Amino acid sequence: MLKTILSISGRPGLFKLVNQGKNMLIVESLATGKRTPAYAHDKVISLGDIAIYTEDEDTPLADVFETIKEKNDGKPVDVKALGGDKEIRDYFATILPDFDDDRVYTNDIKKVFSWYNQLIAAGIDKFKDEEIAQDEAAEAAEAADDAQTTKK
Repeated sequence: MLKTILSISGRPGLFKLVNQGKNMLIVESLATGKRTPAYAHDKVISLGDIAIYTEDEDTPLADVFETIKEKNDGKPVDVKALGGDKEIRDYFATILPDFDDDRVYTNDIKKVFSWYNQLIAAGIDKFKDEEIAQDEAAEAAEAADDAQTTKK
């Protein structure tokens, strides 16, 4: 799911990939639903390609989002209520205990919380592709069974 959610430098918010054109992407804002082009010169990053530095190996952003969702019961994170930089880092340490303290900055953590809140506000609460792929496979199998049943 996160493969189609994009962050575009210089533009606020997150975007959903709608279509691809020649030398551009058509994206839709998660907040407003407005569709706009993103050109080849724009710095576009898929959330599915982002990982958080840890002591051992990097942790995919989808796993971090799942942990945040479990910890907050699917509710948004109130970053302002957490307090200052130390409190935000301490809270993030409860979510991802082995994150690399030297390479993960407080602004990065705030951005992760901001993205999580935007996804929750847009009604996106499934972050891992495996779950969605399994759901789609189950639906396809069910549809195939229904099609065979109606043929008989």
